[in-house]
Amino acid sequence: MAYVIAEPCVDIMDKSCTRECPVDCIYEGNRMMYINPEECIDCGACEAICPMEAIFYVDEVPPEWNSYTQANRDFFDGVELPGGAKKAGKLERDPAFVLSRPSK
Repeated sequence: MAYVIAEPCVDIMDKSCTRECPVDCIYEGNRMMYINPEECIDCGACEAICPMEAIFYVDEVPPEWNSYTQANRDFFDGVELPGGAKKAGKLERDPAFVLSRPSK
């Protein structure tokens, strides 16, 4: 896993990151966006463009948001993807950790 989307994205989902991603690896859930660790090429384009400053290199996720690293992985567990977020469209799901976060 290269990049992780954390707390500032919950219920905000600006989606600038999706337009900047050259490999279309940022998927939309119900409450936030998620980076597919299998598709991400570690380019950092999403991190630089995110106005919410919600995207972090995996080793630089602030300690208070470390649970989002696992939540990003959990989002993709058991989901067969068509090869790119645009093909998948919005996925009607979020991991339990994200669902437990207070609404903004």
